[in-house]
Formats: sequence, structure tokens, C-alpha cells
Amino acid sequence: MRIRARLSMSADGYVTTPNGWPALTADPAFVSGESHGIREFLADCEAALMGRTTFEPALNNTRWPWPDLDVFVLGSHRPEGTPDHVTTDSDPVRLLEKIRAANKGGDVHLVGGPRTIGTFHALGALDRLELVVLPLLFGAGTRLTPALDADTGLTFRSQRALPGGSVEIVYSCEGSRADLPGRPASQR
Repeated sequence: MRIRARLSMSADGYVTTPNGWPALTADPAFVSGESHGIREFLADCEAALMGRTTFEPALNNTRWPWPDLDVFVLGSHRPEGTPDHVTTDSDPVRLLEKIRAANKGGDVHLVGGPRTIGTFHALGALDRLELVVLPLLFGAGTRLTPALDADTGLTFRSQRALPGGSVEIVYSCEGSRADLPGRPASQR
């Protein structure tokens, strides 16, 4: 099991538009139906892990965004209307233990913003950071970098061109790996 974060960001480093929408929603290629690699990414995932801020808007969607994935939510309370099959916990270490106990060998998609990604990275649980750099300049919004430590060790793994001039860049997250319960020694 690998925990993989996949984010889109503007060429000037913003993961949200100035009005708070995910960066990908501003890309005309994505709006016209291009997947920007998300289908291939999700093919290896069996679970989605996210914070409550990312999860709550899904409760009002007409279509459940994660129909084939187990869903785990980090949050101080269980939002009203949360389906019974969704696991919630306010403690990230406990939530990781629950994910590992339920895992059947597939990867986990760490969905969310910099704060959630930073939380799991700080625990040594982030294995891959996958960025889709969009050919757009926002000038404002939420940046990825404030939540990640400047000492974050990133090892380049791959890159590829995507529709509309976007580029996918994949890194392994190296450096200190937390000694978390349930994490095999080979993954520490």
C-alpha cells in the first residue's frame, strides 16, 4: 500500500484558484473532458483519504465521487449525511491504522489541500506526491508549499506531457519515515 497525493497547480504554484476552487477546474482542457491522468491514477487505488473540508461538498453531489473506493475522512466530527460505509476519525494515526487494517494491497489516494497532505506527510505516511502543473497563472489562491517542510526530500520519478500543455511530475517522498504502528519495517 502506498499513500499517493495527486494535485493540480498553476505554473505559479497555487493549488486553488483565487476564489478557492481546485486549480484543475480552471483548465479549459479539463473542463472539456480530458482526465489529466486521473483515471490511470485511480486504477491502482482502493481507498480515498481526505480531510473533512474536502469531503463535505461530496455529500451534496448528485453522484458519489468515490463509487469504487473505500473512503476515510480525517475530521473532528462525522458530518451529517455521511454514508455508513465511510470511516471517520479525528486522530490521523488512528485513521492510518484503520486504513492499513482495511487495505487489500491497493494504493490510497490522499485527496485534499496542503493542510491534509502536510498532516500525513509529517507522520511519514506520504509515499508519492504527484503534481499536474497547468499552463495557467493565478497570482493568488492557496499554495502547496506552506504545509510541507522545506526539508521534504523529493526524489524525481517521472514526468509526462498532458493535454492542453499541462505536465505531470511524480516524486517519491523521502527523508524521515515515522515509526507508525502497523507500518512494516521495510516501509519505514
